[in-house]
Amino acid sequence: MIWRMPAETAPQDRVWMAFPAGGYTLGDTAAEAHEARSTWAAVAHAISDFEPVTMVVDPAARAGAVRYLSADMEVLEAPLNDSWMRDIGPSFVHDAQGRLGAVDWTFNGWGGQDWASWDEDESIGRFVADAAGATTVPSTLVNEGGGIHVDGAGTVFATHSVQLDPGRNPGATRASVEAELRRTIGAEHVVWLPRGLTRDQARFGTRGHIDMVAALPSPGTILLHAQNDPVHPDYRLTRELRNLLADAHDAAGRPFTIIDLPAPAAVRDTEGFVDYNYVNHLVVNGGVIACSFGEERADAVAHDLLAAAYPGRRVVSVDARPLFARGGGIHCITQQQPTSPA
Repeated sequence: MIWRMPAETAPQDRVWMAFPAGGYTLGDTAAEAHEARSTWAAVAHAISDFEPVTMVVDPAARAGAVRYLSADMEVLEAPLNDSWMRDIGPSFVHDAQGRLGAVDWTFNGWGGQDWASWDEDESIGRFVADAAGATTVPSTLVNEGGGIHVDGAGTVFATHSVQLDPGRNPGATRASVEAELRRTIGAEHVVWLPRGLTRDQARFGTRGHIDMVAALPSPGTILLHAQNDPVHPDYRLTRELRNLLADAHDAAGRPFTIIDLPAPAAVRDTEGFVDYNYVNHLVVNGGVIACSFGEERADAVAHDLLAAAYPGRRVVSVDARPLFARGGGIHCITQQQPTSPA
């Protein structure tokens, strides 16, 4: 069977999320737990102005979750370790007749990291697929939704540090990964980047997710994270990536138009260099849910660039600093379910 992953700009039935259940996401204090729950809820409510949200909630956390969520939001119960739905959930696809499928990647805690638990999360892909009424497309490739970006026309972005990570896929080659991406999501041409942002390569990162680096708002166009402060190690990295992408092409053989999305001015937090970026946004029906970082000028520049890249969509920003402090952004905690044309 032939499957293809639609572009994130394709019409959507809903967005899936997972409510924070415990562990480092909730932190060590009641204030930190409230901040996490409030931020996940703020993202969910921003999305619900455009389309439905289905929130997966650990049974033990349901009573707390409903205090933060609107009464009309659909809540489904399933055991959870974590709350990064982009990574633990499936990647939705369509077959040649437009029927809905869901790729259930193998998940092992971002490469078997010693701080991660995934005995419950490894079942969420199939749980969501079943709840969505999708055909499950099983895959032995250890991968996460944040580790790929597609244009819906056969182009897929990936990184050596994720799909070829020995902790994820020991012995894998570019050819073997490309073959599996072709089978599962219809990849015709894979654009490989060497790695992700510096903070994301650190101990509590994903080892290089593409959705912190680049997005594909339309075929032939890249929104690329640009760190413009020379003190930040990503200053050099983002220029290297830009040079690489300037020589790349999409599945149709077209060179890319690259739109730089400048980083906010903040370069450090208490843990070191930050990975704050505006690339990690979510496209929804008629809108874009964007990260903001409490910087009026930088947030406004990003807002305008995103509005131009997604004409006809309303850009809504949510303060994403609590998400980034926990290891990700708005794109990381969401997963869109495309509308089936069948």
